[in-house]
Amino acid sequence: MHAKSLYIHIPFCRRKCLYCDFYSIVYDDNLAVSYVDIIVSQLGSIEKKFSTVYIGGGTPTSLNRRLLERLLKAARLKCDNETEFTVEANPESIDEEKLKTLLDCGVNRLSIGIQSLDERKLKKLGRIHDAAKAADSVILALRRGFKNISADLIFGLWSETLNSWQKELDEALSLPLKHLSCYSLTYEKNTPLFFALQNKSVEPLEDETVAAMYEYAIERLSLRGFKQYEISNFAKEGFECRHNLTYWDNLPYLGLGASAVSYEEGVRSENISSVHDFIKRYTEGRPLEEFSEKLSPLKRAKETAALKIRTKEGIDFGWFKSATGYDFPHLEKKAISALLAKGLIKYKKEGNVPTGIALRHKGFLFCDTVSSALL
Repeated sequence: MHAKSLYIHIPFCRRKCLYCDFYSIVYDDNLAVSYVDIIVSQLGSIEKKFSTVYIGGGTPTSLNRRLLERLLKAARLKCDNETEFTVEANPESIDEEKLKTLLDCGVNRLSIGIQSLDERKLKKLGRIHDAAKAADSVILALRRGFKNISADLIFGLWSETLNSWQKELDEALSLPLKHLSCYSLTYEKNTPLFFALQNKSVEPLEDETVAAMYEYAIERLSLRGFKQYEISNFAKEGFECRHNLTYWDNLPYLGLGASAVSYEEGVRSENISSVHDFIKRYTEGRPLEEFSEKLSPLKRAKETAALKIRTKEGIDFGWFKSATGYDFPHLEKKAISALLAKGLIKYKKEGNVPTGIALRHKGFLFCDTVSSALL
């Protein structure tokens, strides 16, 4: 099966955030020119169109307007009228001109990395925008003509309270958003925040408080018309991110750029995680992949289970059989028994006949445990 989704990684940021473990470097105009040249050239050699195109990072909108336009025009040629075309943006890198460029080039979904509407939290996270700019960027995008706007929020910072998170989430709900991603803060290895945790200059929030924040988000967003369709993702009806559903259904996708991952024909490959090496290898005509792995049918099936269980709908046995060739109740018999006993999953039934499994409320709180059990 060939990829119907395309991901393009733009690894430049104005400043690296303390918690981020995605590959990115501080913006350099000369490097960015060479990098975009390569991506445009690669796009030119692709003859098909995609059902979803997602440009992420880093911060794609950190590119200067001329470079951004060049990239978007090349990516637009890989879209048809039905394509979901998403670009990630940060509040500090959004202005009238760039929003016009995005719209003129066919971008129809904007994902804004707000992360917080609380001034103290933004400072702690090392963000370079303030709360007013975060809110203004969403409103400006709507005024310029964007109808499908998503935002990211992080909760569970050290010393954050349930009360402050409730207030912040309500502020976010006053904005014209169609989609919200709410992530619990994680201390990823080799990030400044991870080292701060190790030297005890920050102390993680209690699990109970983080769980209460997550539960509040699920409840509050539901009341405001945001349907939870995956662990961290909530959308108004019809505004689920189709590109991310590609990942959770474990369907093939193509990744372009430094550190980008591709998954095609059962092979997962990852490009070199260095802009300099990426440019050098491309110029010298050498392979860009740093890693490649052919997945066995069994491993593909297990990964499909571990990814799909993250969604609200869970795993349908019939769907799983047609997607992987494996009988799910037989393949995961031991894991299903253990997860049912722990109250993390439930059967979906037609009458008394189990037709699938899905996460229970407790399962959403311990999703990593469930995913690991299925792997």
